[in-house]
Amino acid sequence: MHRLLSSLALALALSLALSFHPARADDAAAIRTVIADQLAAFDRGDLEAAFAHASPGIQARFGDPRAFGDMVRSGYPMVWDPGRYEMRGLSATPRGQVQTVMFEDAAGILWEADYLMEKVGGVWRIAGVALRRLPGVGS
Repeated sequence: MHRLLSSLALALALSLALSFHPARADDAAAIRTVIADQLAAFDRGDLEAAFAHASPGIQARFGDPRAFGDMVRSGYPMVWDPGRYEMRGLSATPRGQVQTVMFEDAAGILWEADYLMEKVGGVWRIAGVALRRLPGVGS
């Protein structure tokens, strides 16, 4: 029994280790381009283009570009209309590739957003964004 549990634990550890694939350079560039393109689409008010960069799960959740845009405008104003933004690190997680982006909002407050990315049919899409205010920075 102990041997079986040890074997299962080893198999689980190996599968987890193998599932954390660092992004290749071309994937990293493509991920950053998708995020930048979505931000540019928000900036010009092109909700259809912004919505096209969302994963199928996000698209199903919101249903249409207008509902998606309303959610971003009200829930993520620093993403909707950033004073500035800067791409930070890309990391492999159990859920997938996560690109961190730093935003400055209209009040000068800095935020970090972790973009969970999903590859769909060979194309990177945004599957979610976790936002946090950077402590002690801004007003």
